[in-house]
Amino acid sequence: MCGIAGFLQARQLDDAAVALATRMASAIEHRGPDDCGTWIDGDAGIGLSHRRLAIIDLSSAGHQPMVSRSGRFVLVYNGEIYNFRELRRDLERSSGRSEWRGDCDTEVLLAAIDSWGVQAALARLNGMFAFAVWDRSSRTLTLARDRMGEKPLYYGSSNGIFMFASELKAIEAHPAFSPSLDRNALSSMLRYDYVPAPHCIWQGISKLEPAHYVEISDGGARVGTPTAYWNLRGVAARSAAERLTDGPDLTSELETRLREAVGLRMVADVPLGAFLSGGVDSSLIVAMMQAQSNRPVRTFTIGFDVAKFDEAPRAKAIASHLGTDHTELYVTAEDALDVIPHIPAIWDEPFGDSSQIPTYLVSAMARRDVTVALSGDGGDEMFGGYARYKSTPAIWSGLGRYPAAARRIAAQGMGAIGAKSATPGSLGRAAIILGSGTFEDLYQWKISRAQRPDLLVCGASEPMLAAAAAIPFLKDAADKMMYRDQLHHLPDDIMTKVDRAAMAVSLETRAPLLDHHLVEFAWRLPNSAKLNGGDGKTILRRLLRRHLPDDLVNGPKMGFSVPVEAWLRGPLRTWAEDLLSEERLKRQGVLDAKPVRRLWREFLGGRARRDRIIWNLLMFQLWFDPGRHTPRGSGRWCRLRDLNPRPSVYKTAALPLC
Repeated sequence: MCGIAGFLQARQLDDAAVALATRMASAIEHRGPDDCGTWIDGDAGIGLSHRRLAIIDLSSAGHQPMVSRSGRFVLVYNGEIYNFRELRRDLERSSGRSEWRGDCDTEVLLAAIDSWGVQAALARLNGMFAFAVWDRSSRTLTLARDRMGEKPLYYGSSNGIFMFASELKAIEAHPAFSPSLDRNALSSMLRYDYVPAPHCIWQGISKLEPAHYVEISDGGARVGTPTAYWNLRGVAARSAAERLTDGPDLTSELETRLREAVGLRMVADVPLGAFLSGGVDSSLIVAMMQAQSNRPVRTFTIGFDVAKFDEAPRAKAIASHLGTDHTELYVTAEDALDVIPHIPAIWDEPFGDSSQIPTYLVSAMARRDVTVALSGDGGDEMFGGYARYKSTPAIWSGLGRYPAAARRIAAQGMGAIGAKSATPGSLGRAAIILGSGTFEDLYQWKISRAQRPDLLVCGASEPMLAAAAAIPFLKDAADKMMYRDQLHHLPDDIMTKVDRAAMAVSLETRAPLLDHHLVEFAWRLPNSAKLNGGDGKTILRRLLRRHLPDDLVNGPKMGFSVPVEAWLRGPLRTWAEDLLSEERLKRQGVLDAKPVRRLWREFLGGRARRDRIIWNLLMFQLWFDPGRHTPRGSGRWCRLRDLNPRPSVYKTAALPLC
């Protein structure tokens, strides 16, 4: 796990290029504290830089940027190629190569590109990665990202310079970068908790979407259209014709596949462990790990002093049954609150998933003992774990009992009441439900924090995601929801949350459930193997019962969350009131003071469904105005890493439009 950065320009580079490349890499030192490297070709106008977190082959043989044996390609790469030893054997057979500098996956990836080309190499990779490879012959830069979006990659141009990096803070370190707030992207963040790819909070910068690569040439002046090398849509569409038959044999096949995916992710030359929340997904990953380990697996759990949010007792019981070397640590509200001032420095973009806080805390705790941690991320999206996968089709089915024309007339009457509200009340919500022309419209309502977030942002026009439109190639409602969540919620929320939280403390995380072979298998499962039961993830629960007793499998889903509503009414109320004050909002000119203040009053008055949108507004305000601080907590967590304060680029004021 590492951090990459670089730039490309039409004019020659001067003697300051090495320092500039180093400066960009230094901004993401937390992603790779073990080594730093730069590579410059002044005539070509290209600069590449890398920060290394050494995981496999800790020697200097893994140093990057790395030049291919032919001298043609130069690579900077972040991630892990889990099948690199298989690829190495293939390369030895096909090319007769027998000499290698070391035993790292970087060298194998570079050799694969050198021998087979970028596209052919991508098709054979099993891993999580983001990389940039420079072709010295054609003077073409290629950026690529893994299939499920586990590793991040930003890119774009500013003042004639093309730039890319693992995190925005590295791009912001380039003196040619001129920040300009994308208000449309902000409105999307207020709806979803995150800025969805390919959008970015800064104009002119994009996120490379999962399973895509893009080519840049002509000194950065020509940026190609991102191209998919693996297609989730195709995988989902084919599944309808390839559905398997449910039964014990299917559970056994899942066990074989998951055991293999976990085994591949246990390869490391550094201490390795796992997050254990007590839920089905993480428990299953740990069970698969322990079954393949000759010593107790290190497991880590964060406990909370609020019973509603505390899964630690069940995690401890599961760890005891499986025989892991378990560490749990209870944190107080003060510990959690102490993380909040550092959220902008960790996530770079406004990010509203409040489980970012416990994710950072458990990562910080695990990093004391291990460098790699496996997680159960992806189980909900792949195997039907969210309650909305049951409730939304039930609502749609109920709507079907009424004529569409009658529903539209009723919706128009009720909708007139809340038409100008970003977050309508009961009648407004009913109007949205009744007026849903397609199931996709209904699901858009279900997953939105605000129905009209553009009304909260001055001068915004929210961009429509392609995934929010009709999905005609899928007929089943559950398939439609899981497909959309895998496209956006999983990479843009879940994996963004985990990557930034863990890398802030130099911890690598690996998600076996996102092995693309396992993803393809999950799409072939009948939905009876996912949603046949009130709690979802039917087949995962069946498999887990082979390793744990029923009482440890059947516990309620609690989620990895924090008591945001109680905090905002208690210790964070003064802080929130300050960030959302009318005077501040008008002075900044980004958020419209009138509807925002209305939402705040409604929240304080006990109005339901307001805490999540309020939290999103606060996360933007904290990001936009980093000088504000929360009440001080214990301080013990944020001292684990010396997080740099946000650079002055964030203080750029937006032009008032309200």
